[in-house]
Amino acid sequence: MERNASSRALLSKIKDLTTSLVKELSEGRSPNICIHKFRNYCTDPNSNCLCSSDLPKGQQVLTLTRQCHACRIDVLLRVLVIVQKLLQENRHGSKRDIYYMHPSVFSEQSVVDRAINDICILLQCSRHNLNVSVGNGLVMGWLQFLEAGRKFDCISSPTTAYTIPVHVEEVKDIVSVANYILIVEKESVFQRLANDKFCNANRCIVITGRGYPDIPTRRFLRLLVEKLCLPVYCLVDCDPYGFDILTTYRFGSMQMAYDAKILRVPEVQWLGAFPSDFEKYDLPQQCLLPLTAEDKRRTETMLLRCYLQKEVPEWRLELELMLQKGVKFEIEAFSVHTLSFLSEQYIPSKIPKVEVLPGNNIKS
Repeated sequence: MERNASSRALLSKIKDLTTSLVKELSEGRSPNICIHKFRNYCTDPNSNCLCSSDLPKGQQVLTLTRQCHACRIDVLLRVLVIVQKLLQENRHGSKRDIYYMHPSVFSEQSVVDRAINDICILLQCSRHNLNVSVGNGLVMGWLQFLEAGRKFDCISSPTTAYTIPVHVEEVKDIVSVANYILIVEKESVFQRLANDKFCNANRCIVITGRGYPDIPTRRFLRLLVEKLCLPVYCLVDCDPYGFDILTTYRFGSMQMAYDAKILRVPEVQWLGAFPSDFEKYDLPQQCLLPLTAEDKRRTETMLLRCYLQKEVPEWRLELELMLQKGVKFEIEAFSVHTLSFLSEQYIPSKIPKVEVLPGNNIKS
């Protein structure tokens, strides 16, 4: 019922928007579409900014009198028609589905992505409200919950992977006996932990977004943190892309800064892999790769983000060390010691020991 009410409200907003555009065109006027601009970080060296605020940081006005704007409005309206149909029929589609409905017009996926973000800002909603969704995250461990009447009982088999639900708003009755949540960047590391029965030996919940996390994965993680109040650790490759994925979980992405307030998880702590780890854990030289010119450029750009200076200066020091050393390495590099070194030595050495009192550790 709640989702139907949301869909009706959005359909009403779409009708109002399109009616307004048609009215202006019929009166011989070029319509203006005002799109608020959001950001979750800036490059102010003095950190005198308001990026932590969820309020708009200015606006952009699209008009048919400019060719580039006319093309963007054309794409926006085409995508809006598709979204309208999805809402009317109570169906779901992915961004990729939408792209292939007009590939010659959209030219590339990023064009559709921007249009969807524009629509979310115009309608003041989140992407999942548009019935545009894709989910590919995985979860395992000491967790049990319901989603649309379906029971997910990870506790009965803590090393079995479950796909994270797309409709996170329908997740309820969350129960856990875990001590912490561990995010891992890649599915290969997730599978390594599953094979090593990591969750059997460690009372935890393990999540992966299989690279850059999709929206359901980020919303599900935030829901778990809010409901269970557990510490959250994140394990990523020691390279610029891994670091960017880490910051996406904690601070949100610039592309979806308008939705940062419901997607970011400020409780996320960086577990590793740190640039300083390759010496601390005796990784041989052959496990290290030189930073490429693109790696260095990305790292230098990330170092300018205001939140690194204001909120996590210790992360900034590690990033500077990566640049100084000029090398990177993957999480799997720790397997040079033993195949199970990651699950048996590295991760346990990083996570504070938690003493659990019998009968006093069920969270819901």
